[in-house]
Amino acid sequence: MMSSPDKQNGNLKKKILHEMAAYWINVLYLTLMFGAFIQYQRFVLAAHDITYTNYGVAVIQALILAKVVMIGDVLRLDRRLEQQPLIYSTLYKAVVFSLFVGAFTLIEHVIKGLWMGKGLTGGLVDFTGTGSHELLARCLVILVAFIPYFAFRELGRILGAGKIWALFFRRRAHD
Repeated sequence: MMSSPDKQNGNLKKKILHEMAAYWINVLYLTLMFGAFIQYQRFVLAAHDITYTNYGVAVIQALILAKVVMIGDVLRLDRRLEQQPLIYSTLYKAVVFSLFVGAFTLIEHVIKGLWMGKGLTGGLVDFTGTGSHELLARCLVILVAFIPYFAFRELGRILGAGKIWALFFRRRAHD
């Protein structure tokens, strides 16, 4: 038998591995979503003879937002409406986490403005500097990316741990 400290170390290792796997799954999903939207942006700009090849942005956004989502989970932002039909909890979580990402991005710009010596106002100007249309478009992209993400998470919560993974990635017996 394992002693209590050994058991705790084993549980800690499992928890760390689970969190790392969840993080990288989030990164992969968000990279694919943001990559698709960046590709769409590239096509639209190409119609106007503007070259856009900034694909690294999708990966950087995914790396950051995957961590922001995990912070939101730790803060338990998503617990309301869990007893309601899945559509309600899915949409609620998509909206709440979209707002959380927006708040996090705003705070990030303010801190960056303060750090660079531009002050609070400089950070806010940097945040809104892309224009209201692009800012709204980014919010919409994040919201749309979060809807299927939270739909799968909610299904997994209802079906039980590992059921979604098994349905998608394990061979099923023939009827």
